[in-house]
Amino acid sequence: MKSSFSPASHSRCVVLVRHGETEWSRDGLHTGTTDVDLTEAGEQQARDAGEVLRAHPFGLALTSPLGRARRTAELAGFPDAVVDADLAEWDYGPLEGRSTPDIVGKLGHPWNIWDAVAPDPLPAESADAVGARADRAIARAQSVLDGGADVVIFAHAHLLRIFAARWLGLPARDGAHFALSTGSLSELGFEHGTRVIDRWNMQP
Repeated sequence: MKSSFSPASHSRCVVLVRHGETEWSRDGLHTGTTDVDLTEAGEQQARDAGEVLRAHPFGLALTSPLGRARRTAELAGFPDAVVDADLAEWDYGPLEGRSTPDIVGKLGHPWNIWDAVAPDPLPAESADAVGARADRAIARAQSVLDGGADVVIFAHAHLLRIFAARWLGLPARDGAHFALSTGSLSELGFEHGTRVIDRWNMQP
């Protein structure tokens, strides 16, 4: 992406912005409900995203209620982004603050959050439950798209990966296939009326 945002197609779009870097995201720790501040690098990522997005006329800006997403929206030039509780990150429960390598090391066998089953540790919220929240946020965005305007969303890695999967009509757990970096921009849109991913994990 260059210095200003232009949709990849002539159709309406939803732009997804993952919040800037935090110490926990930098260290690969599951960060759900814990409110961890942006690092200096994360704040700069948010400003960089703003340089790309600020001039585009979005009809609606939404943000997760968590501070790291709201701070990213503010620094990106969207201080009035509407808080949507459905955009909060996956509730990891007992996995909060732990890394996948740490969990795998203690279990002694392969594990990842997308495929976790008991008796291995499970998040407090299922992928499908996060998917249901994503579906509600998609419906909210779609109502704005139907009115002829674009939408920008500030949220979190796993939530946005699931959002993308559900946008395509895929199971929530298929979000596993969409890697997403801090401070990145992605664009969801349409091709001949079919929902598509136009751009993914772009660094401004």
